[in-house]
Amino acid sequence: MRIMLLAIPVVLLASTSFAQPVESSPEIDYDGFVELTGSVQSIRETRLLDREEFLLRAAADGALLLDTRSAAAFRAGHIEGAVNLPFSDFTETALREVIGDDSNRPIYIYCNNNFTDNAAPVMSKKAPLALNIPTFINLHGYGYTNVWELGGLMPTSKVPWVSAPPQREAPI
Repeated sequence: MRIMLLAIPVVLLASTSFAQPVESSPEIDYDGFVELTGSVQSIRETRLLDREEFLLRAAADGALLLDTRSAAAFRAGHIEGAVNLPFSDFTETALREVIGDDSNRPIYIYCNNNFTDNAAPVMSKKAPLALNIPTFINLHGYGYTNVWELGGLMPTSKVPWVSAPPQREAPI
């Protein structure tokens, strides 16, 4: 019993040493992200296009139809003509390689939440976490400000969708 009573303060002291606050990395700027998000909110509201206008503009010379879903989701299905750069791979170099040097190039984006299918490869995400939102914010943050977004909700059959053929399992 005495050993147990002596062990309690040691355990409490040890657990408080792990609870010390840790400074955020100077390379992670939450306040800057919040500020950037607020500054592009009103711009984004004016950059939503209906299906017909979106597809027409995305097919124009010099335009880029950018799909930022995972490479696997892109391979499984995407809008015809789209180029894939997964959101998690965004860096200045990767964006420049895909978009080019013209920071005013028109970029058209879409995500899972534009489609009613709710089946692979466009499983719906929680609305506040839809990929269009961070993609729009990040493109602006990297200096690409001519970004347009597919608005509305539709089945994939309402856009020129490219799907990979189903994978056949090898016989055992």
